Amino acid sequence: MNWNKSWYLVLTLTLLSSSCHRGREGAGTAAGQEGFSFVFLTDVHLQPELNAEQGFRQAIRTINRMEPDFVITGGDQIMDALGVSFERADSLYDLYDEVAKEFQMPVYNTLGNHEVFAYYPESGADTTHPFYGDRLYEARLGERYYAIDHKGWRFYFLDSVEEREERGGYFGFVDREQLEWLKKELAGVDTTTPLVLTLHIPLVTVQTQLRQGSTTPNSQGTVVTNAREVLELFSGHNLRLVLQGHLHAYEEIYANGILFITGGAVSGRKWHGASYGVEEGFLLVTIRNGEIIPEYVDYGWTPVQDY
Repeated sequence: MNWNKSWYLVLTLTLLSSSCHRGREGAGTAAGQEGFSFVFLTDVHLQPELNAEQGFRQAIRTINRMEPDFVITGGDQIMDALGVSFERADSLYDLYDEVAKEFQMPVYNTLGNHEVFAYYPESGADTTHPFYGDRLYEARLGERYYAIDHKGWRFYFLDSVEEREERGGYFGFVDREQLEWLKKELAGVDTTTPLVLTLHIPLVTVQTQLRQGSTTPNSQGTVVTNAREVLELFSGHNLRLVLQGHLHAYEEIYANGILFITGGAVSGRKWHGASYGVEEGFLLVTIRNGEIIPEYVDYGWTPVQDY
C-alpha cells in the first residue's frame, strides 16, 4: 500500500476515534457547559530576522477576526534567550511586548525553553546575573506557573523547563515547588470541574517513535521527565485537555480520558517553512456543551526563504 495513503488512513481513524471519545466525555460532564473558544498558539520564535515580526502580526490579525475569548501561548514566544547576550534577549522581549499589544483579547503566557536566559555559556552571563534563568521571563511576562478560571473551566499553566546540573542545557521537568503548589491547588477544586493544563515541553508524545522508530526512547529534552508524577496529581479530578508545544508538530493523543494536543508552531520550522508537513499555524479550541473541538488553523504565511 502507498505510504502516504496508509498514513492518511491511520491519522483519519485516530482523529475519528479521538472525536468520538471527546463527544462522550463532554456529554457526561455537568460542569463547564457554557460555550466559548480560545486560541492556543505556540513556538512563535519572534525575532527581527526572517520576517518573523510580519508573520506573527499576520497570525494575530487572523486570530482577532475569529474573536476567541482569550489566547494561550505555549512557550518559545521569542527566538532565543538561552545563549545570547542580555541586550539581545531583552530586545526580543521588547519586540514581543510591542507586537502582542495587537491582540484584542486577553493573552496568557507559558514559559518555554527559549525564554530562559543564559543557560548556555555563549550568553556571556552566569548564575550571578540578576535576570539569570527564568527570572528574565518573570520580570517581563509574569509568573512561571499560575491558574485562571473561565466559564466553569479551570486552566493551569506550568513551567516545564529545568536547568541541567552541569551548565549548558535544559531538560523537561516540573519542579517540586510547582508540584506542591499544584497539589494544594487541586485540593480546593471540585472534582467535577473540567481542567486544562498547559506547558511547553510535552507530557506525552509519539513524535520520536514516528520519526526514529517504534522502540526509540524520548530524550530528556523532548518530554517532561516526571510527567507521570504530574499526571498523578490530577487523579480523581476532571483533567480534560493538555496543551503542549516545543516539537513544532501537530498531534492529538487521547488516553485515559485526557486529550493531549501538541499544537504545531506559529513559526513552522522557525520561519523556514512547514515543519514535518505542518504549516505555520495555531490551534482554535471550541468548547461546546462540554465537548472539546480542536481545529488547527493555517493562517496563510509564506516564508521569506526555505532551506
